[in-house]
Amino acid sequence: MAGSEPLMARVFAALSDGRFHSGEELAGQLGVSRSAVWKAAGALRALGATLQAVRNRGYRLADTGEPLAATRIRAGLSREAREHVSAIQTSWTVSSTNTVLLARASPAPGKCELLLAEYQSAGRGRRGRVWLAPPGGAICLSLSWTFREVPPDLGALGLVIGVCALRALRELGVADAQLKWPNDLLVAQRKLGGVLIELRAESGGPAYVVIGIGLNVALGAQLQQQIAATGLAATDLKSVGMTDVPRNRVVATLASACVHGLLEFERAGLKPFIEEWRGADALSGRAVNVSGAAGAARGVARGIDVHGALLLETPQGLQRFISGDVSVRPD
Repeated sequence: MAGSEPLMARVFAALSDGRFHSGEELAGQLGVSRSAVWKAAGALRALGATLQAVRNRGYRLADTGEPLAATRIRAGLSREAREHVSAIQTSWTVSSTNTVLLARASPAPGKCELLLAEYQSAGRGRRGRVWLAPPGGAICLSLSWTFREVPPDLGALGLVIGVCALRALRELGVADAQLKWPNDLLVAQRKLGGVLIELRAESGGPAYVVIGIGLNVALGAQLQQQIAATGLAATDLKSVGMTDVPRNRVVATLASACVHGLLEFERAGLKPFIEEWRGADALSGRAVNVSGAAGAARGVARGIDVHGALLLETPQGLQRFISGDVSVRPD
């Protein structure tokens, strides 16, 4: 990271090799005092980074990987994706990668921008929920895209991106990931990541979307406990055996899959993705509670229809939900 970055960002980069570095060594390398290094280390720990401090050995980041780097991400993109990605930006911290991209001008149709942050001060999930992610322990990626015209199946774009993320995870070696309607990535019924789609459209004109993808890489025990206290079971790539894949490669694979998927979606809508989504459906046949704008219902999940709506078998008959939240009922 550049010298203009905050000191804790530069300390983070210096510790990203996972080895111990003394305070004296870090101070000399970064041109600051040992006290400044100590304060930066404390700030990193406060943000959720798993930072160890051992007497006579120094500091070490236990759960982290290489810093995000635009040049490495671009080099890892597929050839087709590289042609469509006009810009890649990595930041130490932003409020929300989705919020920042939404405030920018729309890219030209067929082009996209990628924005990533090591830490989001106001990271968001669906319905304004907080997304917790420590520096180095997650991928916080937003991708912008402009459709020339509003696609007929635009409301199902979150399902399409879920399939794209599933394809990327399989390419990276995570074979047992599943999808939970409408926007979650699961492994063993624990949340690995999520998708947030935000739209800015004009009547009869182009549609500008920002696609946010959050993926847990190495949350650390403390944050796992904090998330569990909210009633959510979470997991990360480290826990599912992906310990040696650099984060920049994960981002490049994920972004490439999304670009391919967006081009396919523009040509053919949801149809090419439906069977793949159904094959990974984590809710199919399970008793669930659904709450949406039209109210709440209980029943058995029966997959999705051709437009991406959730089908729920209830005593009153088959109900259809185009949006909402789903929780699995205890057996």
